[in-house]
Amino acid sequence: MAGHPVQVQSEFARLRTVVLARSEFRAPDVLHPDDPVLRHLTPQHRHATLALQGKNLADADPGRQRAWEQERDTFRALLERHGIEVLRPRLLTDAEKRATGAAGYSNFFTRDPWFTVGANVIEGALRFAHRRLEVLPSRPVLREHVLPGTAAYVAVPTPELGDAANPDGPGPFIEGGDVLVLGTHVLVGRSGLASDDAGFAWLRKFLEPRGFTVEQVPLQPQVLHLDCALGLVRQGLLLVCEDRLVAGLPDALRAWDRISVSEDEAAALATNGLPLSSDVYVTDPAFSRIGDQLERHGVRVEYVDFAITRSFGGSFRCSTQPLSRVD
Repeated sequence: MAGHPVQVQSEFARLRTVVLARSEFRAPDVLHPDDPVLRHLTPQHRHATLALQGKNLADADPGRQRAWEQERDTFRALLERHGIEVLRPRLLTDAEKRATGAAGYSNFFTRDPWFTVGANVIEGALRFAHRRLEVLPSRPVLREHVLPGTAAYVAVPTPELGDAANPDGPGPFIEGGDVLVLGTHVLVGRSGLASDDAGFAWLRKFLEPRGFTVEQVPLQPQVLHLDCALGLVRQGLLLVCEDRLVAGLPDALRAWDRISVSEDEAAALATNGLPLSSDVYVTDPAFSRIGDQLERHGVRVEYVDFAITRSFGGSFRCSTQPLSRVD
């Protein structure tokens, strides 16, 4: 892995090695307008996903599929221009696509199925049924780049199965989009759409003996993950939609300079950009207002059009999982 250690020091330490998502999605066979799977999407994107019921995007709209893949390729080229090693998961197998049946399948955001905290690589547990197997395409990367080294490699217990009264089941659920790393302080979001109390308790039990403080951050019920409300750009500077944080900013962040993000901007993934270091930040040109403010704080902003990626509920942070972020 180009000699870089498997370790993530913070959200904004220099990115050395990253795993960039693929672009595979088949919507569940049955969706209704108030389905929890759609709650975090904008009305426009909710309607588009409803129209995909039971369909694989590549078959339903080949042009949009090609454009989606091109977004990721353009982003990859930018990462590589900055000297970042880019790894990719494999594609889903036919057996994996069949395994989730009517729930559909996805292999489109590497942030959530597993995550890196310090020198610990953790396979999470995803709540939505179409995402339950999304970690599998990353397994070859983890076998090749994590197992031979000294970083810990563990997995959250398999979630229990649900029933008619509670289709998701009792968890545990913990998703990487909810996990923000600030040195030995780890923030974990909880809205009810993704990570739950059982997943948080498991992560705290694993990390605290290793010297970490693990803090839960309550989110409003329409927010999928913490990184859809809060982004740490560099030490002392953050993006935040405070309306999405039930209890406001965590104490550790309250003295930081902040760039405020509206609910509409946050729903469109304005906080889900990606720091390449403390000095460089990637976002979508749709958020040039925020980019201009970042530049006034001395941060260089790179823009990539990620409109199709964002239509599925994630952006640059969601599309990546770092294996090495070290200064």
